[in-house]
Amino acid sequence: MSTPHAAANTSASARPSLVVVGNGMAAMRTVEELLKLAPELYDITVFGAEPHGNYNRILLSPVLAGDKSIDDIMLNTPQWYTRHGITLHAGDPVEAIDRKQRVVRARSGICVPYDRLLLATGSKPFIIPVPGHDLPGVIAFRDIQDVHQMLEAARQHRHAVVIGGGLLGLEAANGLLRQGMQVTVVHVAGSLMNQQLDQPAAALLKQALEARGLRFLLNAETAAISGEARVQAVHFKDGSSIPADLVVMTAGVRPNIQLAQSAGLHCERAIVVDDTLQTYDPRVYAVGECVQHRRATFGLVAPIWEQARVAAAHLAGAGHRRYVQQATATKLKVTGVDLYSAGDFIGDAESEDLVLRDPRRGVYKRLILKGSQLIGAVLYGDVKDGPWYFELIQQRTDIAAIRHKLVFGQALCMPAAA
Repeated sequence: MSTPHAAANTSASARPSLVVVGNGMAAMRTVEELLKLAPELYDITVFGAEPHGNYNRILLSPVLAGDKSIDDIMLNTPQWYTRHGITLHAGDPVEAIDRKQRVVRARSGICVPYDRLLLATGSKPFIIPVPGHDLPGVIAFRDIQDVHQMLEAARQHRHAVVIGGGLLGLEAANGLLRQGMQVTVVHVAGSLMNQQLDQPAAALLKQALEARGLRFLLNAETAAISGEARVQAVHFKDGSSIPADLVVMTAGVRPNIQLAQSAGLHCERAIVVDDTLQTYDPRVYAVGECVQHRRATFGLVAPIWEQARVAAAHLAGAGHRRYVQQATATKLKVTGVDLYSAGDFIGDAESEDLVLRDPRRGVYKRLILKGSQLIGAVLYGDVKDGPWYFELIQQRTDIAAIRHKLVFGQALCMPAAA
């Protein structure tokens, strides 16, 4: 089975072979960038674990909520791959890489040789290993299949429990609420979205979501999940429990590095790459949530798009670009509530806070300053100045002259430019 496939990739065109492991957003963005730079350079073969073309994972929440269909979130249809001469093996994940022979082997038994290999294996949801975590009705919120299971549960059952009060958990909870379920969000920390929001903004968010019908258990540690043929209850360390017909785990992700590790690539928390997104093997590149660059790992779209640009440039032989980490901004739209956070919103003993609260309008702004520079911002309710604040953070702009009115936004600080 593998021999004719191998021959097709090498002898038919004499072009070098690029094999892409992963068919998600990071992988395909890199391929799109590569096609812009050098459309005829490689014979490209893509392996994906899911039986679809490439879709926008970020938009799974609107699909769950009923605002979009699966077709709406597709980015690259099977026809797109054909049009660009790309061989797609959907629903056939790569299970082994032989770096000595430079060949990948997929679950189906297909073997494809490579001259360059791009790993974009993404991340896996962290399933809290409590008793009962493997019961039917306990799922993650990661792919189209998970959304189908959640919609099916909403048609037949009443009580949903979402474990994890970050952005993904709140989006899952909102979608299930919209589908008619009673939803309780369980969070181990004392405030929602503690990675992106300070406590006052998180308290406003909780209040707004409670008004929509969501329930919250904060500082709650899950001890066990119980049920007979299906999940029936979630139990906590303090001895209390709540009914559950569906449990959705959104307690974080872990870089998916199993394949890279078994191939002998250097991994720490994730696959270690240099500034060109090259691994310790010069023929192998990696992008997205599976990589570690200068000790950092990545989950937001902006840095991953930049990684795609840099990796594509080097794969195309136009290798002058370097990946540089930058402050990241998160614009969040959770069930119609506007939030924006950027930079360092924790601060330290040497930083100062500028805070504006307008409870009547439901607006909260906190800017974190160090010396004459803005280093972080948290905005709730009124986020229109978010990109401007983010630019000030990135450019390390001296804001001394506008410090006294900075919290009122760009229109007051720079009327000519606004």
